[in-house]
Amino acid sequence: MLFDLQSRGRRTAVKIVYLSLAVLIGGGLVLFGVGTGTGGGGLLDVFNDGSSDVSSQVSDAEKRADRAVRANPQDAAAWATLARARYLTAGQGDNFNATEQSFTASGQEKLRSAQRAWDRYLALDPARPDANVARLMAQAFAPGALNEPDEAASALEIVTEQEPSSAAFSQLAQFAYLAGQERRGDLAAAKAVELAPEAQRRLVRTSLDRAKRDIQEQQLREAIERGEIRTR
Repeated sequence: MLFDLQSRGRRTAVKIVYLSLAVLIGGGLVLFGVGTGTGGGGLLDVFNDGSSDVSSQVSDAEKRADRAVRANPQDAAAWATLARARYLTAGQGDNFNATEQSFTASGQEKLRSAQRAWDRYLALDPARPDANVARLMAQAFAPGALNEPDEAASALEIVTEQEPSSAAFSQLAQFAYLAGQERRGDLAAAKAVELAPEAQRRLVRTSLDRAKRDIQEQQLREAIERGEIRTR
């Protein structure tokens, strides 16, 4: 077996390894909004005013977005901007422990506030939900963050509807498996294979099959540990 699932830490690593690989394959989406260094296209470009103080830029953007939604609570775009800003703030300063690669209590609360803004945004039923913010929220819902894989899968469905790609469907499949939604995961996995370049389809299929197996084995072991399943 690829992973020893006896250890809780290793079980958690299974989640993070597969999801991290999917993020990397997906085109360089960086969890805390740091740009790629290529001169454009990074997640923080929307805040870039030439200053090197990223934390200040993100904080100022959050304040502006907060004022905008207070002024007009029916402004869907403002709620999306607020969700994005709060997500990015969660990765800044005391909100994130870089040594342990984990969110602090304040970072978790910031992620929750991003979720609330995202929920308000979706409640306004935008005609074309923002796929870029949906990508960020998928990571906010990932293991190691809010750990709500069903919500992550829902966010990624917004992405796959607008920008279908093998990488996006691969992420959707893995989050669905983590959420215990096997059929949803299988459908996404099949689409990921279909959209992959022909030379890579076998690799994508094998990787997703292995991810599904390891995740389900992990979930079975955890159910046994909780006493939900008895073994002889």
